[in-house]
Amino acid sequence: MHAHPDDETLATGALLATCGAAGVPALVVTCTRGERGEVLALPGTTSQGMRALEGDGPALAAHRTGELAAATRALGVGQVFLDEAGSPGDPHPARYEDSGMVWVAPGVAGPDPSVASGFSFVPLDAAAARLAHVIRATRPDVVATYEAGGGYGHPDHVRAHQVAARAVALAADPTWVPVDGEASPWSTDLWLRVARAGDLRAGRSWLAADPGACALVSAAGLTLPAAQDPLPALARDDDVLAAVAARGDLVEVAVAPVLDAVVTAMRAHATQIQHATALRYRQGGPLGWYALSHGVLAPIEPVETYQVVVRGDRGPGSVGSAR
Repeated sequence: MHAHPDDETLATGALLATCGAAGVPALVVTCTRGERGEVLALPGTTSQGMRALEGDGPALAAHRTGELAAATRALGVGQVFLDEAGSPGDPHPARYEDSGMVWVAPGVAGPDPSVASGFSFVPLDAAAARLAHVIRATRPDVVATYEAGGGYGHPDHVRAHQVAARAVALAADPTWVPVDGEASPWSTDLWLRVARAGDLRAGRSWLAADPGACALVSAAGLTLPAAQDPLPALARDDDVLAAVAARGDLVEVAVAPVLDAVVTAMRAHATQIQHATALRYRQGGPLGWYALSHGVLAPIEPVETYQVVVRGDRGPGSVGSAR
């Protein structure tokens, strides 16, 4: 469950690519088409010459939809927009649009005070009913999304987390009966994307010490994250996640086996992601790097970490897509 095109790759790319490589069905549910996104227009990429898309919501939405299709092909998974995913009893569903954001610190976002509409403002149960419909129809073992802070603070990410949590509860609730009375209840795990604070700090230090990263920053006009910059919302203290792991509620997905697919998907989102690079010359550190529109280089970490906050109770003999 993701807010915009590119989030599926940046937040859960390794999980999705691992499913794709294993032939395990996976579906990306995207809430908006990224109408208010900033636009990179870099020579030599598929975004070259497309600066005019920024601020043109319908045109940017159409283009980012195409980028999303290319990225999900690279990851080997399916995709549907939440506002097209079936709305029980609503023959005229509203189109969910990007709420916009502003950068409040390097890698940390907040609401755009000039915008008072978009996905972050939609009624919770209306959006959650759509996703619950998808869950009951597809019967997955896992729903994965952002943690409560939206990964890095984007208001649409925060709302997507709220919608996903509510939808998982609705889908499992036998007393919740949509207007058109679709499939029977379904209980699924809920995984939230998190990261060890120590790993995030180590990745920053690694970039600052890597000659290739420093050369790219100088040549491309990028910046490196400073050690004192605040960590994004997905960061968790190492000891907290150690306790979660001890309970059996932490899942780590290795990025290295699917690195090429993840980087290919990143490059598909050329209006949003720049300098996506896979590195294979060094062991023990990040597997590559990329930058978003704010121009801050970020590492591709070797694992994606998820905290399991809901365990599905499907009972013996239940049927769902294999994990």
